[in-house]
Amino acid sequence: MQSFKPAEHTSLPQLPEWKAYSKAVQDASFCMDALHLVQAAGLTIDLSAQVDSPAARQAAAALLDARGFDRARKALLAGEHVNLTEDRAAWHTMLRAPEPIEAVAREHQRVRDFVQEADAQDKWKAVIHIGIGGSDWGVRLAADACGGNGARRVLKFVANIDGHAIENAILGMDPRETLIVVTSKSFTTTETLANLKRAVQWLADAGIDRPYEQVVAITARPAAAAKLGIPGSQIFQFWDWVGGRYSLWSAVGLPVALAVGLEVIEGIRAGAAAMDAHFEEADIAGNAPVQLALAGIANRSVLGYGSLSIAAYDARLQYLAPYLQQLDMESLGKSVDLAGHPVGVPTGPSVWGMPGTDGQHTFFQWLHQGTDGAAVDFIMCREADHQWVEEHAMLLANCLAQRQTLLRGTSFEADYAALLAQGMSESDAQWLARHRHHRGGRPSTLIVLPRLTPYALGALLALYEHKIFVQALIWGINPFDQWGVEAGKKMASGILQELHGEPLAATHDLSTRHWISVLTDDRQGQ
Repeated sequence: MQSFKPAEHTSLPQLPEWKAYSKAVQDASFCMDALHLVQAAGLTIDLSAQVDSPAARQAAAALLDARGFDRARKALLAGEHVNLTEDRAAWHTMLRAPEPIEAVAREHQRVRDFVQEADAQDKWKAVIHIGIGGSDWGVRLAADACGGNGARRVLKFVANIDGHAIENAILGMDPRETLIVVTSKSFTTTETLANLKRAVQWLADAGIDRPYEQVVAITARPAAAAKLGIPGSQIFQFWDWVGGRYSLWSAVGLPVALAVGLEVIEGIRAGAAAMDAHFEEADIAGNAPVQLALAGIANRSVLGYGSLSIAAYDARLQYLAPYLQQLDMESLGKSVDLAGHPVGVPTGPSVWGMPGTDGQHTFFQWLHQGTDGAAVDFIMCREADHQWVEEHAMLLANCLAQRQTLLRGTSFEADYAALLAQGMSESDAQWLARHRHHRGGRPSTLIVLPRLTPYALGALLALYEHKIFVQALIWGINPFDQWGVEAGKKMASGILQELHGEPLAATHDLSTRHWISVLTDDRQGQ
């Protein structure tokens, strides 16, 4: 693999192309009478409710060219070292390539063989998956979204170090019929290893002589897993060029295959591969990840929207918001550019949300009439996978209505006239009409899936992966590291030692010192 490094890096605010793009976005408007649709891998991305103009599109193309988009895209897909701060590739696209390299193909086949053998022998009634962050959210999302045809095995999750997590997972489970799957890229993750230890003890307490024979490990450090006594045939590998939040496409998908079928994880990979091909081949104007990224750049860095709400109008996508929250915020939560200088513009937004219509009764009031507002990604499926036709129509109607109201708002004059017609006095009608008024003008994107199939889910997730890559390229940041997370982990390790009686570090602030002392006393008194 070759190292990919730009010949030079210019801070974004200093780029003439950025200044031109910013002005074009500020001068643009919502084109309410023009459709802006992009088709990609079976999905339709409707950007008609984003600010747009011919000048903004032209300026965006010039900005991408200034940032070396074509070269950067090729480098990503070729497995070059685009993760500059860690000097390695971010080659997650290879994990779902139709013809992957030999090492990837071998691990895919090993997963197939393992699952097929377990299915043929009707082995394991339940699976407990232990992992956190990128080793957790993708598995949760895929299993929940694609489990509508019935689960083959009970699948439970343990992520949090809180003892309630492991306690809830093992509750009611038969240890002799339960497979433990532990996923950790480094195989050093504190929470994961602590929960694995508890799970193994649960097996041993049930009289299982060789509990590690009921453990599967998925890691980039197979030797570390082998040291625990996990059989080599049950250790599945991925590589250091696979970030945790990009790892679903690897052997990390094994619990999904066990719970809802091999065809699910393979369908997810196929959909992602189709989006990869689209991203590689489509021109800028028709490139869905690029257009989604440009909308995000405009909303965050020019128009000043600090957050992005994910409103998925399908209850099976309840884990999509937290999945994208990690994917986006861990990737784009950066304030230093590739040259080591302050970026100079607002970068990654806060990402949050929940399925519609639950969100409408939770936070949509803030979206409509709050002082800040947020950009929104609406997601819906044209066809349902259930028999309730009218309920699905109601769901879609709500999605479209909320999106239109955010865009167009409501008319003060119409509300005022309606209140007068009801017999209200002019002063009271004006007062209440002001409370009822929505100013509108809030941006959103509508992403439409034909149905929620594994293929469509894979395409959707890859769409967001590539969108994030393009945004990072424009901002000039590395989306593949997470040094802030690592700093917190290191400090937690030191504080844990202090809770066990080690001397307090002099660098702690007063409040932290106080609580370490209090909690140490609590532990000694137990």
